[in-house]
Amino acid sequence: MAQKGLGWTGYLLRFTAAAVLVFATYNPHYGYFHWFRDMLPGIDPLVIFAGVILLIGWTIFLRATVRSLGAFGLLLAFAFFGTLIWLLIYWDWVSVESFTRLTYIVEIILSGVLGTGISWSHIRRRMTGQIDVDEVEGDI
Repeated sequence: MAQKGLGWTGYLLRFTAAAVLVFATYNPHYGYFHWFRDMLPGIDPLVIFAGVILLIGWTIFLRATVRSLGAFGLLLAFAFFGTLIWLLIYWDWVSVESFTRLTYIVEIILSGVLGTGISWSHIRRRMTGQIDVDEVEGDI
């Protein structure tokens, strides 16, 4: 029987798509940021085209996240993850000297926030039974 709504697989796919977007844009080793920086002062149309694709992805994810979580939800998400990072540093599980490791942790958290934001309407419906509707077509 087909599953209605969002399951773990659906969430993991959304999280993976968000992670690809985040890590393709910037990571400590090589990403779009480095590719764009290395192109300057010249202009390579392939780099600009890839930037437009990333911008479209960021627009989709950010718009969905802001609309579904709202400002207060985003504040709570970043407060939760920010204090989690602080706790990991406080317990010496993550070293502040390791910029690369800290960057990866922040990028995974950002991917989690974006993945949750784009999935939140489904998650909320499962938890509460309430449906979010942003646009309705036709006469009601």
